[in-house]
Amino acid sequence: MQSDDVEDQGSDRDFVASLEKGLLVIEAFDASRPRLILSDVAKLTGITRAAARRYLLTLTKLGYADFDGRYFSLSPRILRLGYAYLSSASLSTRVQPFLEQISEATGESSSAAILDGDDIVYVARSATRRIMSIGLGVGSRLPVYCTSLGRAILAYQSEDTIDAYLRRVRLEARTPKTITDKTELRNILKATHDQGFAIVNEELEFGLRSIAVPVIQKNGQVTIALNLSAQAGRVSADEMRERFLPSLMAASESLRYLL
Repeated sequence: MQSDDVEDQGSDRDFVASLEKGLLVIEAFDASRPRLILSDVAKLTGITRAAARRYLLTLTKLGYADFDGRYFSLSPRILRLGYAYLSSASLSTRVQPFLEQISEATGESSSAAILDGDDIVYVARSATRRIMSIGLGVGSRLPVYCTSLGRAILAYQSEDTIDAYLRRVRLEARTPKTITDKTELRNILKATHDQGFAIVNEELEFGLRSIAVPVIQKNGQVTIALNLSAQAGRVSADEMRERFLPSLMAASESLRYLL
């Protein structure tokens, strides 16, 4: 049975392959790809043009996508899917007041993120100013390997998890300062775990420096981290450790009993 509308019989009988493909089509759109033509969607998702067309037109008919005759784009209605998660989860609500306190005390933007595959996903943010070329908000995704939030979380995962990540990830240079050697990254993750925080200097974007700490929960697991970001020309790494780290550590310690 090869229809897009039947369950995948090759693995789990409860796995609905058509739903998976529909979600892949939605995830093909992001901040760097807000508008896509049919062939782009097919290429990005790995499904046929005919199947991609059906999914896109279905999304359009349901109001989750717009089509101008050539380009498809997601419509504001798609926010309902994210809101369903945010409204049912208390994580963002619990973290937000701490981020606002941190930003008020330091005058810098602060964020919280969780791990999702090989990316971090922002779940809360308190922005005092825009310091990146791209806008960041709840739901934004960035690579783990070149972000302080990503390193602060990954450093506290099991050795098997770290090994598997390093085997599959491709370390692309976002700037000339990006760490692209896997052995060096492994050593950095160990240092992050030993010292309890991560600092990233202009590896994600020129002029951006950030510091992050993990939130070590009562069960010893780390699923979320907090960070502060600032312009590198304005705040040195030493100043981040001296001025920002205490605020982050205090928030992390308080949150461990709330998550």
